[in-house]
Amino acid sequence: MPNKNEKKPGTEELILERLDRMEGQIQTLVKSQQGLTELKNDLAPLMNSACKILLEELGTLETGFQLEDLFALLKQGLRSVRNLTQALETLENLSEMWKCMEPLLKSAVPNLINYMDNLERKGVFRTYAAMLEVRAKVAAHYDPEEIATMSDAFVLLLSMLKKLSDPQMIDFMNRLLELPAAIHLEEAKPLGPLGMLSAMGSKEARQGLGVAMELTKALGKLGAGH
Repeated sequence: MPNKNEKKPGTEELILERLDRMEGQIQTLVKSQQGLTELKNDLAPLMNSACKILLEELGTLETGFQLEDLFALLKQGLRSVRNLTQALETLENLSEMWKCMEPLLKSAVPNLINYMDNLERKGVFRTYAAMLEVRAKVAAHYDPEEIATMSDAFVLLLSMLKKLSDPQMIDFMNRLLELPAAIHLEEAKPLGPLGMLSAMGSKEARQGLGVAMELTKALGKLGAGH
């Protein structure tokens, strides 16, 4: 019959192996505990210093801080939840609008810069600066009442400039300004009645009389207006 006290082969080795693993785990736990203890010892001075500074700062606020103020702030915040929500929604809408406008701005800003640069090259800004300087000089020499009195004359001058911008008027003025260059006064000679009749035989003289007649008619209309 088999002996009951006889152990199965390998049982002692398994027990010893498990004991070794348990010992290793216990050593690992001991090392972890030692690390936590060292970390606690290292952080303890820092925590004490931080708590001291915090207590000192809170001590400076003691006279200006009341617990009732904190509750009042909380109640005001709860009352303003709807306003805060609307503000956040508005901010979100602005963010979406910015996302939509950003591509347009990226293309519009360079075009605007080029346009302004073109105006600068053409001297538009210098012209505006000169006009402002003229206005400053006018303001320095005339009172506002005098400028108001001269406003009717300015309007009349603008009306005259508008009439002068007519193409027919521009052509007439150009021809009128060219007349002195076409006149040779050194060739002018005294003329009697017969000389005048002889001069009337030329085409230029007859055409000149026709122009003078048209001007005379226009002057007659000017006199009739009075």
